[in-house]
Amino acid sequence: MAAGVMRGLLVAIGFLTRIPVPARVFDDASARSQSLAWYPLVGVLIGTLLCALVWALPDAKPLLVAAVVLLAWVAITGALHLDGLADSADAWIGGMGGTWDQRRTRTLEIMKDPRCGPAGVTALVLVLLMKFAALASLPADAWTWLWLAPLLARMAATIAFVTTPYVRSGGLGSGLTNAPRAGCAVALLLGAAACASAGMRGALALALATIVFLLWRRACVRRLGGITGDTTGALVEMVEAVVLVGIAMMPDV
Repeated sequence: MAAGVMRGLLVAIGFLTRIPVPARVFDDASARSQSLAWYPLVGVLIGTLLCALVWALPDAKPLLVAAVVLLAWVAITGALHLDGLADSADAWIGGMGGTWDQRRTRTLEIMKDPRCGPAGVTALVLVLLMKFAALASLPADAWTWLWLAPLLARMAATIAFVTTPYVRSGGLGSGLTNAPRAGCAVALLLGAAACASAGMRGALALALATIVFLLWRRACVRRLGGITGDTTGALVEMVEAVVLVGIAMMPDV
C-alpha cells in the first residue's frame, strides 16, 4: 500500500514537473490514478523551489527577479500547462458557430492540432505578461506567499477531475478518472488549511482561485460537456495568474 502511494507521488512529480523520476512508475495504472491526490503537494513543491530561488537573489532588482522566477517556473513545469492554455484559446475561438454538437466536435479537433494559432499565441503572451508584472510588483514581504499560486492551481486541477466529466477518450487525463476520492479530499483540505495559514492573503488567493475555477468549469461544461487535459492546463495557468495579481495588489496586512 505504502509503495503504491509513493509511486503515485512520483507519477505526480514526473508528470507535472521536469524533475526526474523513475520511468517505470508510469507503467503502474494504479499509481497514475493515485497521483491526482498528490497534485496539491506538487504545487507546494514548485512554490517552495521558486521561493528558494528568490531567497538566493537577495540583492537583485525586482524586474530581474521576476524574469528569473518566471523562467524557472516555466522550466520546472516544462510549459505543460502553457501548452494547454494555447490549445484551449485556439479551440475556443475556432470552435465557435453552429450547433452545440458542431461546436463541441470542432473545439475538440482544434485542441488536438499541435500547431499554435494567433489566439493561442496571444493567450500565452498575455498570461506570461500578467505573471511577470505581478511578480515584479510583489511587495518584499509577499514573496513569502508565492507558493499559494502553484498550490491553488493544482488544487483546482484536482477538483476539476474529481467533479467534472473527462470528455477526451484516451487522453492524458483519462487515467485520473478513477482517482481515490478520499485521498483527494484530504489533499484539498490540507491545501485549504495551508492557505488559511497565510492569513488574509491566503483567504483572498483561495477566493480568487475558486471564482476562476467555477467560471472556467461552467464554460467547459457548456462548450464540451466536461473537461480535457488542455482545458485543465488552461485552468492551472489562469488560476496562477489571477492569484499572483491578487497577492500583488493586496495592501500590506
